[in-house]
Amino acid sequence: MANEDDREIDFIGQIKEKLIQSKQKTADAGKHITGNPDALRERRLPPGQHLVEKWPVLDLGIKPEVPKTAWELVIDGAVENPLVWDFQTFLDQPQVSQISDIHCVTTWSRYDNQWDGVSGAHIVALARPLPEARHVIFHSYDGYTTNIKLDVMSEPNMLFAHSWEGKPLTREHGAPVRAIVPSWYFWKSAKWIKRIEFSATDKPGFWEERGYHNEADPWAEQRYW
Repeated sequence: MANEDDREIDFIGQIKEKLIQSKQKTADAGKHITGNPDALRERRLPPGQHLVEKWPVLDLGIKPEVPKTAWELVIDGAVENPLVWDFQTFLDQPQVSQISDIHCVTTWSRYDNQWDGVSGAHIVALARPLPEARHVIFHSYDGYTTNIKLDVMSEPNMLFAHSWEGKPLTREHGAPVRAIVPSWYFWKSAKWIKRIEFSATDKPGFWEERGYHNEADPWAEQRYW
């Protein structure tokens, strides 16, 4: 039987190369950056963004189907207390409900999304990162990875969601569980999450290695390197 690494390689092999090449060209060209001043941070809509009502579906060209009965979340790396949760254990954790906006690097934003799930701060408290831990890397069932700083995990509106607008996440939006990082462009909010890795060193993820900014603050228009 193929091991986990082989399965991830198989997933990556299915990714739509045209989509990846198109986004890399966009990053290389620095498209969508307006150069508006930081004063716009006081407004709700970041510079260069436009509002939408529907929730667009964006991914690497594949949508892994992960049954709740088979889903597993590994929390490990530079922590005192590594954890492995099945879906029921995830639901047994303290649940939070948050409302936040989505800002996608492709210039659309959607206001007032309601999420239900487990807060990043709760996971940090349980895992107890080691003193040298400074970064967190999300790993997904489709082979996708992305990175955030450790302090972002404890922001009040950061969570790992199983529901949107009072209903379970759908497959195309990252079911059964996805990360929600409202402070950054939405590519940081990894879908189909399977592992949360705490790390002493930064590890740029899939899009970060292909020209996207390492931190992704929409108010500073950190779209690309």
